Amino acid sequence: MSVIVVLIGFSLVVALGFLLAFLWAVRSGQYDDDVSPAVRILYDNEDDKPKQ
Repeated sequence: MSVIVVLIGFSLVVALGFLLAFLWAVRSGQYDDDVSPAVRILYDNEDDKPKQ
């Protein structure tokens, strides 16, 4: 029975760690722009075209 208490305590510590890491990532701006990187390759770059 004491093993279950230890495992529940450990899982709560790990969950709290992941929550803190997620909150840190959100506050530091990791999730600010999640649309344009996926479609950035679809846009043409004018700089890459050969000049005539």
